Amino acid sequence: MSFPLFDLAGRRALVTGSGQGIGLALAEGLAAHGARVILNGRDAGRLEAAAATLAEAGHAVETAAFDVTDPDAVAAAVAALEAGGPVEILVNNAGIQFRAPLEDFPIERWRALMETNVSSLFYVGQAVARGMIARGRGKIINIASVQSELARPGIAPYTATKGAVRNLTRGMATDWARHGLQVNAIAPGYFRTPLNRALVENPEFSTWLAARTPAGRWGETRELIGAAVFLASDASSFVNGHTLHVDGGITASI
Repeated sequence: MSFPLFDLAGRRALVTGSGQGIGLALAEGLAAHGARVILNGRDAGRLEAAAATLAEAGHAVETAAFDVTDPDAVAAAVAALEAGGPVEILVNNAGIQFRAPLEDFPIERWRALMETNVSSLFYVGQAVARGMIARGRGKIINIASVQSELARPGIAPYTATKGAVRNLTRGMATDWARHGLQVNAIAPGYFRTPLNRALVENPEFSTWLAARTPAGRWGETRELIGAAVFLASDASSFVNGHTLHVDGGITASI
């Protein structure tokens, strides 16, 4: 049985920050639905290891090691990728976290969060969108967070970046929908990832999370794949500027 609306066969998908965690899970999920995925990160060795794993599973995969916070590197890398064929799907996943009381939050950490979590979406999104606009179609998926809506102590700057991701998604859709692009966001809740390792290993936090989340547990990265495939496929052809929460109900309850 085939589902043509969700078929990604032959489409090239660039996933930033995809050497591990959510990015790698999304890349694997898109590849399983037929896309040729391009893994991105700064650690070439990690990318090659991830690519080898996907290739062993029979998936079509490329790698592109570049720093998404460097606009010149982004422009050069996207130009090189486009020379090998169109980038038809972009998942802006690269992101970092740092926790500290707001009154003591280091300025350099604020700047790093802004560059990685917000500026990189603009740099990569703009570079890839130019080719999409010329072709009259394209899919961009930005990775937001439940922190696009909610706050917790010690992560106010991260919360600011993810709020910006949600509104940048709206802005991209507003500017680019008329060119045939769909730009949406996925807002994950709390998932078991390397970024959240400190929280996963904290019994007190995990107990709190289970009580706070209607689903009563951490999310698993594979549970984000369906949302990504939907937003990357023709099934979402009239969905634009939307943020899809995949969070076990945490933003729906108090």
